[in-house]
Amino acid sequence: MEHTAQDGGAKLLRECTLPLTATRVVKRVITDLCVLDVTPSGFEVIELASGVTREQVEQLTEAPVHFNDAVL
Repeated sequence: MEHTAQDGGAKLLRECTLPLTATRVVKRVITDLCVLDVTPSGFEVIELASGVTREQVEQLTEAPVHFNDAVL
């Protein structure tokens, strides 16, 4: 999926604003910028797309973001 909405706003939010049909079922999110695992403390970035920086991901993600030690 695209990491941001058409207006440039964050899609990965601190809290879902849409009606929920199920909770705690998503374990991994793959966007055009990175691959993130869903953890109790927020998103953990496990892989960055080529040319993408940590700072870009942090800036474009509303929810807390942590980086796996393997992510440079």
